[in-house]
Amino acid sequence: MSSPTANWQKTACILCSLNCGLEVQTDPQTRRITKIRGDDDHPGSQGYVCEKSQRMDYYQNGADRLTSPMRRREDGSYEAVDWDTAIKEVAARFMAVKKQHGGESILYYGGGGQGNHLGGAYGDSTLKALGVKYRSNALAQEKTGEFWVQGKMFGAGVHGDFEHCEVALLIGKNPWQSHGFARTRVVLNAMHKDPQRSLIVIDPRVSETAALADYHLQIKPGTDAWCLAALAGIVVQEKLFAQPWLEQHTTGYADIESTLARIDVPRYAKICGVDEDLLRAAARRIATAKSVASLEDLGMQMNLHSTLGSYLQRLVWVLTGHYGRQGTNNAYVPFLSLAKASKGETASKKSKGPRVEKRSPVLGSKIIIGLIPCNTIPEEIITDHPKRFRAMLVESGNPVHSLADSQRMREAFRTLEFSVVIDVAMTETARESDYVLPASSQFEKAEATFFNLEFPRNAFHLRRPLFEPLAGTLPEAEIHARLLEEMGELTEKDYRGLRRMLRLGRKAFALGVMVQMATKPKVMKYAPVILYRTLGASLPKGMDSAAAIWGICMLHVMGNRRTAARAGFSGLPPLAADKLFQALLDTPSGVVFAESTYEDSWNAIGLPDHKINLHIPQLLTELDKLQNDLPPVDPDFPFILAAGERRSDTSNTAVRNSSWHKKGRYGTLRISKQDAEALGCLDGDTLKLSTRRGQVEVIAEISAMMQPGNISLPNGQGLEYRDLTGKGNGKGETIKKGVAPNELTDSSRRDFIAGTPWHKFVPAKLERVQSTGSAVAPT
Repeated sequence: MSSPTANWQKTACILCSLNCGLEVQTDPQTRRITKIRGDDDHPGSQGYVCEKSQRMDYYQNGADRLTSPMRRREDGSYEAVDWDTAIKEVAARFMAVKKQHGGESILYYGGGGQGNHLGGAYGDSTLKALGVKYRSNALAQEKTGEFWVQGKMFGAGVHGDFEHCEVALLIGKNPWQSHGFARTRVVLNAMHKDPQRSLIVIDPRVSETAALADYHLQIKPGTDAWCLAALAGIVVQEKLFAQPWLEQHTTGYADIESTLARIDVPRYAKICGVDEDLLRAAARRIATAKSVASLEDLGMQMNLHSTLGSYLQRLVWVLTGHYGRQGTNNAYVPFLSLAKASKGETASKKSKGPRVEKRSPVLGSKIIIGLIPCNTIPEEIITDHPKRFRAMLVESGNPVHSLADSQRMREAFRTLEFSVVIDVAMTETARESDYVLPASSQFEKAEATFFNLEFPRNAFHLRRPLFEPLAGTLPEAEIHARLLEEMGELTEKDYRGLRRMLRLGRKAFALGVMVQMATKPKVMKYAPVILYRTLGASLPKGMDSAAAIWGICMLHVMGNRRTAARAGFSGLPPLAADKLFQALLDTPSGVVFAESTYEDSWNAIGLPDHKINLHIPQLLTELDKLQNDLPPVDPDFPFILAAGERRSDTSNTAVRNSSWHKKGRYGTLRISKQDAEALGCLDGDTLKLSTRRGQVEVIAEISAMMQPGNISLPNGQGLEYRDLTGKGNGKGETIKKGVAPNELTDSSRRDFIAGTPWHKFVPAKLERVQSTGSAVAPT
């Protein structure tokens, strides 16, 4: 009988973007993670952990993990094939699409989830070999409107300092469940207990975070923009703005002043359902605070006027002077810019000539940080347009389940001429694809993420594998290397010279890489794979996929010498970068790679004179429209469904095995007591939930969190997987728990700029099916 290892190994949670450091014990014979605790040595989380981290083994040992490449038969079933056959056929079919229609007809989706970004670094080489021009991923489902606004206002990524702020402003955000900043629940509790600090929450629900708030602006669903416009209007109309500070640090105030001055605050208060006095009190608290940190999330970003909301919430705290000092919002130094990575840019380039706005090939949708809007993908495929997408490569993503309108997404995949999924499991998307290539799990290879948003000290965690790769799987680095070699893009000849230089040490290797990049364009084009095939073999066991990080260290230090030096990585850039890389290899809890000053935060503003821009004409026009606008009402679907609420009993879709859920109800529809009474519904009753795209049966949970007319379903549930473990329903049977929210959503309902979906504003109706519940008090 096997027993767990006594020693604790360092790793990280993979269920949200914070990736808190963990220590785990494992059983090497059963390949199970047996115990989990927080890692006190992690520079970001410092031992913090929430209950969701305890589900890591259910990812690692998911019931439908794959152990062989799978090829789709003509009848829709799948057969296992060997890796040589899979690589040969996948390469040939992608090359055939490229030859007939051009690389621009191939769409890439994914590149990494909440915990695995290294695969995308290698995938970039395959995309360049195929001439792929268009990409998308989950950021375009959620964050591109915010990124667009940040680019227009700051020219840099900005994040709040919640540990030190006097006031925290949270919009459509429940960090108690979704986190968003380090040691979240510790920081929230500290704010709640401190009478000198205040928490302002804008949310239709009485969420766990809203319950702690000093000011809960409990808006009606879909009215975030009216609420935020009212706050900005109050700041201008009551002259609460920081005038000398604005004159010194911003541009464009004169262009927006008259619009904000004429906002009808009493009317907007009535529209959003918040008492006008409470709105004015919240605005005054923000204006008089020494420091304010702000954070928005999907409650607003997947709602009406989402990009406008991203603009307005920034106006509120910029007008009142809350940038560039402790406790406010600051520009962080990323280890690797997600915006550049999404565009396939591996080095900083100065643009030549006027900037040309990129658009998608069929609809002409705006491309933000290199990503086409997720919700336009079906329309870019299901058409006879000559520039339509003909093929897709999906890596560590599940768009059939995770994007709006799953029915339409399935139809799109069936329309494609060729599709390939690289993933650990037979996901909903994999089951619609021509080929599935099984990747090793995040705990079976070197891994990392680039969600590094902290200021002034930012850290990066290069994780070591806990297990050998599952038999039959390959790390993404190996998959992409084999594809490039099969396509004839790389051969042993391309590796030979650098391997010789590596024998002389990494200093000589760095010199060799720089010389080859200057003389051989192929080396820069396929740098991650070349590093993997050369440097990778010299790294500690299981860490060969970390080779691309060496190159990223070089890029980072060359672009951020001052902040890297403060973190201890000074000197000539190649030497400092190699020192950083070695520190990452040697330090299993993560390394502080950048130490910034507040002067750095100002210098990071990538606009003329490093000044914040207040005037975005497209959004000022949209703001004007609010004067004569109201949230839409559909009398046939009188409820507003929030499709995808984060709860204690939700994970992200990487955890496909739901057997971690041992007690309590799973996947309920939350509904207010008033609405339940009107329906004659008891807690636990079965209801039929319908939208214009679909209908499902749900279990009612009467909840004090919900206001009348607003209902919610949890995120990440309704996954279908085959139980191949012999447990649960029996070997080979299909298991599904909860509701897949995107069977109910509509991809045509989306933001006018970013194309992000209105998942939190889905018109719906309810009918009682049967009564099996009880008249319990709302939770």
